[in-house]
Amino acid sequence: MKKKPITYTDLSKEQLEHLKEIYIQKKVECMSQKELKEFVLEIISHQINNTIGKEEEIEAWTEISKFYGDQFETLILEIQQKFANNENVQNFEENSKEHRLELLEKNNIEQSKQDMWDD
Repeated sequence: MKKKPITYTDLSKEQLEHLKEIYIQKKVECMSQKELKEFVLEIISHQINNTIGKEEEIEAWTEISKFYGDQFETLILEIQQKFANNENVQNFEENSKEHRLELLEKNNIEQSKQDMWDD
C-alpha cells in the first residue's frame, strides 16, 4: 500500500506556523547578498509602485517622506521643476504639431479649390 503524502492539513496551526518560520529563516540564510538585494528591491518596488487607493498612496507617501527626512521638500521641488520643464517642451511640440496640421489642412483646402477650377 502506497503511503499517503503529508500535507499542511496534517499539522496544527502552531505546527504550520513553526514550519513557516523555520523555512523563512533557512531561506534567508541561504540567499546570497545579491539575491537578498534583488528580493528586497522587488518587495519595496511592489509596495511603493503598486499602491491602490488613497490609503495605500498615503502610506507610500509617508514612508518616502520619512526616508528622505529634511531633504524631502527639496526633492519634491526638484521633481516639480523637472517635469514643468518637460511639460513646457511637450506643450511646444504639441503646439507646433497642431500648427503644422492646420497648415496642411489649409493647403489641402486651397488645392481642392484650385483643382475645381482647373476642370
